[in-house]
Amino acid sequence: MSASPTASNEDSGADLSPFVEILRADWAELGNNTELPLTEVEIAQIRGLGDFLDLKEVTDVYLPLSRLLNLYVAETQDLHRVSSDFLGERSKRVPFVIGVAGSVAVGKSTVSRLLKELLSRWEGTPRVELITTDGFLFPNAELERRGIMARKGFPESYDRLALLKFVADVKSGAAEVSAPVYSHLSYDIVPGERAVVHAPDVLIVEGLNVLQSPGSGQELALSDFFDFKIYVDASTDNVTQWFLNRFRKLRDSAFTNPASYFHRYAEMEESKALARAEEIWATINLPNLTENIAPTRSRATLVLKKGANHAVESVLLRKL
Repeated sequence: MSASPTASNEDSGADLSPFVEILRADWAELGNNTELPLTEVEIAQIRGLGDFLDLKEVTDVYLPLSRLLNLYVAETQDLHRVSSDFLGERSKRVPFVIGVAGSVAVGKSTVSRLLKELLSRWEGTPRVELITTDGFLFPNAELERRGIMARKGFPESYDRLALLKFVADVKSGAAEVSAPVYSHLSYDIVPGERAVVHAPDVLIVEGLNVLQSPGSGQELALSDFFDFKIYVDASTDNVTQWFLNRFRKLRDSAFTNPASYFHRYAEMEESKALARAEEIWATINLPNLTENIAPTRSRATLVLKKGANHAVESVLLRKL
């Protein structure tokens, strides 16, 4: 196991970094005695469009991570019981909440789905739920009314209070909590449809800006409810290429559906469609990454540093 400064602290010295960096080979050794509970078929079903994920990647990176999270859950539950006893309160099981953040196209959805499947196979965490913050985007009509349709995915495009209430209710141990459902086909909230969470052992909350600190005039942040925070990291050049590659694949698949919000790109001349994709990245996704998402990296408990082809090269774990 080796420690080195994170990229954001190289100029100021490794001693100022809140993380210890564990190279992939060292991290992989932490899971050597653990049997992988997933098959190649299951991994293929979890893998997102354009993402790289195979048995070795799961074994080397995500199996040790799921075991670490399982240990965190157990220790958090023990601490909660001890605290309740100290305060003379009746101990009530509290769900463990994990936040997963990162740029568009960095692979955070695949990471979240994979962790859900792995954690549900560990003793002590059989009930794992996954919610994406897409469901808490304002409907397109509301975004249009506010004049921020072009800033969809930026912090102001979410119903922040509804999202806070949802996670707070889950964290309080409510038997049943529901969230709105978002359709990537229609690129909008699905009217009347809800995703229901039933008192899970673990709730994974995945989204672009889930690790943000409170904004001006705000006393509470979503991440205040998280027990563990994961940031999926990669160079801007790599993420840009992944976004464009994914756009090409969607143009030949999901966008061909006449019901797709982006169907026009499937019918458009390829060069013009790709030029539009580059414009979307440069004017929307890149500014959001630079201004809002990347600055939250330092607030993570753990950072997955990806290299080319989505393979994780090292893991940064916050120093205790």
